[in-house]
Amino acid sequence: MSTDLTTSYDASAIKVLKGLEGVRHRPAMYIGGTQADGYHHLFKEILDNAVDEALAGFATEIVTTLHPDGSITVEDNGRGIPVDIMPEEQKPAVEVIYTVLHAGGKFEEGAYKVSGGLHGVGASVVNALSEFTRVEVFRDGKHHLIEFSRGEVTRPLQVVGEAPKGKRGTRVTFLPDPQIFGSEQKFEASRLRVRLREVSFLVAGLKLVFKDEIHQKEEVFFDKGGVASFAKFRADGEELLYDKPVLLQGQVEAVGVEVGLVHTKGYSADLVSFANMIPTVDGGTHVSGFKTAYTRAINTYAKKAGLVKDLEPTGDDLLEGLSCVISVKIPQPQFEGQTKGKLLNPEAGTAVSRVVYEKFSEYLEENPRIAKMIYEKAQRAAQAREAARKARELVRRANPLESDDLPGKLADCQSEDPAEAELFIVEGDSAGGSAKSGRDRRFQAILPLRGKILNVEKAGLNKALKNAEVRAMVAAIGAGIGGKDNEEAHFNIEDLRYHKIIIMTDADVDGSHIRTLLLTFFYRYMRPIIERGYLYVAQPPLYGLRVGKSKQMEYIFDDEALKKALANIGDKPYEIQRFKGLGEMNAEQLWETTMDPARRVLKKVDMKDASYAAQIFDDLMGSDVQPRREFIEENARFARIEV
Repeated sequence: MSTDLTTSYDASAIKVLKGLEGVRHRPAMYIGGTQADGYHHLFKEILDNAVDEALAGFATEIVTTLHPDGSITVEDNGRGIPVDIMPEEQKPAVEVIYTVLHAGGKFEEGAYKVSGGLHGVGASVVNALSEFTRVEVFRDGKHHLIEFSRGEVTRPLQVVGEAPKGKRGTRVTFLPDPQIFGSEQKFEASRLRVRLREVSFLVAGLKLVFKDEIHQKEEVFFDKGGVASFAKFRADGEELLYDKPVLLQGQVEAVGVEVGLVHTKGYSADLVSFANMIPTVDGGTHVSGFKTAYTRAINTYAKKAGLVKDLEPTGDDLLEGLSCVISVKIPQPQFEGQTKGKLLNPEAGTAVSRVVYEKFSEYLEENPRIAKMIYEKAQRAAQAREAARKARELVRRANPLESDDLPGKLADCQSEDPAEAELFIVEGDSAGGSAKSGRDRRFQAILPLRGKILNVEKAGLNKALKNAEVRAMVAAIGAGIGGKDNEEAHFNIEDLRYHKIIIMTDADVDGSHIRTLLLTFFYRYMRPIIERGYLYVAQPPLYGLRVGKSKQMEYIFDDEALKKALANIGDKPYEIQRFKGLGEMNAEQLWETTMDPARRVLKKVDMKDASYAAQIFDDLMGSDVQPRREFIEENARFARIEV
């Protein structure tokens, strides 16, 4: 007999989660999710604690070691976490920090002037979500050790020996819990390097060592140029308008501001921001303050210098080609969520606006030749924007149902409601024919592409618009096309004609390449589609399995699933069909496996870490070969070899 909670709701229905059980029960509340981003967020939390020691002036070096068993160690030469007994808790401070939420030195103003650890939950959350955590503290000449598993103490704090002469600091080793993250998740060396490199620029003079024991590599990240060097580094591969990057820095009351920028001849606007070394991937008040002051400074100078012509550049035109790093240090940062994606402090926006306007205005006055180049580039961007607008008008159809005027071979759907309409971008005419025959015409549209589209990572807006396949996608999607940072003047998400745009390519190497080219296109030119959650990747099956004389075919999507299916068959005869391409499936099969909303599997494309995403797209699709080779070497174990 079952119990109906709607009629027996009493104290017995209430569950109290003690200690860190709540973190394990709802990890997404603290780290944003249990996929790759959340997995790597654990590393960032521990690294942030070490960086805070450097910001406080006590640490000069941080060593990160990736071990063969998948665990990771972060060691600093700071003061070392306190190990004395806390009177109220009757436990060592290090134990409290790693087992109690909202415990740490970030709440006392004297401990850290600025820090990334806002809520005092980082260390304890990492501990709660790790199979094991080992904390070693070197201070007062002693080597202290305490160990945990899934938030519980397994080895109480004890002195295990003398500290080497002069050694101090904290060494934290942990392994994320496969019960939470699954056994397939691993730390990616490329992600770790991106974060360590960021920190080396943001904390000028701090030495960061990365020891990758899996690939037998060791790298040192160290830079004295700060955010100005960072801006130039991010512009690598682009031709610069001028050689020396610009550093704008100042202090407004308690807020420290550092902005590094350099202008390139490219089309991409690359703005990244940080608050107390924490990447603010969703921006915030400091980014808004920068854009306002930067635009005002250039426009004021241009009017004074007589540079303004008929077509005035917009704020987005002025940002084109800019590589910029914005960093603020603030005593009590207010973030949106524990993952700290957006800074909310109004005083940060005020401080950045004041420093940027004053310092950048001075720079323009002192460098009139460079100022003229910056403004003239913005004027060319305005002209390109106007030309692009006219080009879009030529390819955009007058009536959503009149697809004959469109380039390409769009077979549109009957629905005019974007919320229910789907656009399948399909590789090749053969697959496109099957998709057109098998679709539900009421809400599914099909756009076949001929071969591989342009690699837009290396192309400007005008060149992209000359590509027939790009023009076909722009016309079908209906929202225009942005610059590489998706300026609002170029792209209007409200005009989007489909709220599900589905990339459907073959399950082979060529299909993967085409999918990567398409993802690059959407990331660089239609990023709001990704940000709104409208972009998907279809998952066509790799195999069809028919057992005995059955007419029913079982569709299988990867090699592991095939092994399991064959193991369950026993001695029965079977037939395997390998689908090397979508065109090998008839319309009915394509509908059943890949297009039927009731049975299909779609992967939603998201972009939680914009800085990492930008770096990966640049590495994989840019002109520099070395980063691409390193990525392939590190990820070769994931490759599926076609025989």
